[in-house]
Amino acid sequence: MKAFMDKDFLLQSRTAQALYHNHAAHLPIIDYHCHLNPKEVAEDHRFSGITELWLGGDHYKWRAMRSNGVEEKFITGDASDWEKFQKWAETMPYCMRNPLYHWTHLELRTAFGINKLLNAATAREIYDECNEKLQSPEFSARGLMRRYKVEVVCTTDDPADTLEHHIATRRSGFEVKVLPTWRPDKAMAIDNPIAYRAYIEALSSTAKQEIRTYTDLLEVLQKRHDFFASVGCRLSDHGVNEFYADDFTEAELNVIFRKVMDGKAPTAEEINKFRSALMLEGGRMDAKAGWTQQFHYGPMRNNNSKMFRRLGPDTGYDSIGTWNTSESLSRFLDKLDSEGNLAKTILYPINPSDNEMIATMIGNFQEGPTPGKIQFGSGWWFNDQLDGMERQMNCLSVLGLLSRFVGMLTDSRSFLSYPRHEYFRRLMCNLIGQDVEDGKLPAEEMEFIAQMVEDISYYNAKRYFGF
Repeated sequence: MKAFMDKDFLLQSRTAQALYHNHAAHLPIIDYHCHLNPKEVAEDHRFSGITELWLGGDHYKWRAMRSNGVEEKFITGDASDWEKFQKWAETMPYCMRNPLYHWTHLELRTAFGINKLLNAATAREIYDECNEKLQSPEFSARGLMRRYKVEVVCTTDDPADTLEHHIATRRSGFEVKVLPTWRPDKAMAIDNPIAYRAYIEALSSTAKQEIRTYTDLLEVLQKRHDFFASVGCRLSDHGVNEFYADDFTEAELNVIFRKVMDGKAPTAEEINKFRSALMLEGGRMDAKAGWTQQFHYGPMRNNNSKMFRRLGPDTGYDSIGTWNTSESLSRFLDKLDSEGNLAKTILYPINPSDNEMIATMIGNFQEGPTPGKIQFGSGWWFNDQLDGMERQMNCLSVLGLLSRFVGMLTDSRSFLSYPRHEYFRRLMCNLIGQDVEDGKLPAEEMEFIAQMVEDISYYNAKRYFGF
């Protein structure tokens, strides 16, 4: 019987162990998609305690606590920090076989040097030890990034954001690159006219330019896109339910925009036309700027209307959706490709039933001289766990080129989520190492295989994004 989470955790063969310890473990982290708060990096935020750091915005943990029968006051309510942590500790043993069990203990070990299991009996001791260590400067926001050898972080930012914190971080001389990512979802969200008008006013204010028509909107978005590029942005990101590729005219789009700004609800057809137009225009802007475009697609968000009214979005009430996206995705990519405007692209399906579709779709639009120009993104959200990541890599392996994969990201709001890169690297080394052990890959090619592991862990992303 193996010890829990020893140095060879997840590494089930000698080859896997050699690949991980000699070729993956030491490499820096490029976290090219996350939701860290750039203000906390700029100010080198000092955390009040482990409850803020661990539970302050982690809807993964919130979902688990609710499933364990914990009352909301101990999750997002007004209970004390200790009470919230205590409830999380009591929930921890019930998370066995959930990725949270592994992530939690990896974070305790790699950040705090704590090898004890978290449970009700150890809660107070671990709480006190973590809080004591968090008083040290090395456990600040920047300190944690240094601890995990983070080289680049790409946050997620709206076109209306000023990016003042990214600029301040760069001017401070902080050695980690903290770059913005263009996330224009709100510019497409015309389904709620009241909220949309407020957003357009905010965008107009940031850009210092009035937006009265759809044509004006495109002009302002291009202006902001150029500004993001000047601050170091290399990627866009889109969080969508599905892909949009309807036909439209500019005259129709101006009518739809005016209708929404006048407070009238658009039809489903109008919504699809408007989103189709903005997605295409965004793709053109990205191609012109030399960026990579990312699409995280497929979730059903805010399913619990009562809790949405109480807590708002991103609080743990989302699920995997079932959308028929293959035809519209193909039309979208083909339109950009036909124009010569298909940028490097990463596609992240939340529904694993789309894995084979995505793995074969990306092959339709690969083009030199960029290896892996169109990428099947790492297992995302409900899939960034052992089974989901393994399925994604196996699918990419048999239908594409795993060797050109740009690897893992945290997609997290927490400065303690970097062990997810270790988790991924261990699993990837185990998959490849086992193939060598089983004679499915040649031991004579170990030099190439070792380089492949290093590439997927770090170098592919560094080259692909130009960091």
